[in-house]
Amino acid sequence: MEMLPMTFAAGWASGINAYATVLLLGLLGRFLGVDSVPAGLQRTDVLIIMGVFAVIELVADKIPVVDSIWDVPSTVIRPVAGAAIGALMAGAQGDLWTITLASVGGLTALVSHLAKASIRLAANSSPEPVTNVGASLAGDVGVVGVTTLAVLYPVAAAVVAGILLIIMVILAIVLLRFARKGWRWLRNRRAQREPNPSL
Repeated sequence: MEMLPMTFAAGWASGINAYATVLLLGLLGRFLGVDSVPAGLQRTDVLIIMGVFAVIELVADKIPVVDSIWDVPSTVIRPVAGAAIGALMAGAQGDLWTITLASVGGLTALVSHLAKASIRLAANSSPEPVTNVGASLAGDVGVVGVTTLAVLYPVAAAVVAGILLIIMVILAIVLLRFARKGWRWLRNRRAQREPNPSL
């Protein structure tokens, strides 16, 4: 049953940075010999690809506006990654256990992604970059910490991920009005860059 808390924790981390989560799981499984990490995540080609995308996301996530644009396709990518991790941990047999773990991973990733995206959008409405970079660094630390803990101590990782998820959701709700302001700001900025057809 350690797969369930591990999947929940990995799902939370996937919602923040799917590429880094897969990369860390693969590296920890490969070099620490952890049986609970699926062999597919430990393959060299997977590690290289995830490493490249993790670096790209690491940079993109630090740049105001770019981070919110990056979050748009990630609305699909992160939950799918969470679900895939869960399915692989269950053995991907297509049985009820596979469906359960895939659902837990995918839904947890979706909720944490939406909370993160809302918080970051609110941060983008602030004129200074410190808030944005600080939020990004906090996410990076959280992903590394929770993913590592998930491999070593799955139940503890699930508890930590659950607490962080609750805090993020509450914060996202509180900042919702700022997120709406951020969306309007993003739309206005985009409208200003589009050429005027009447000219």
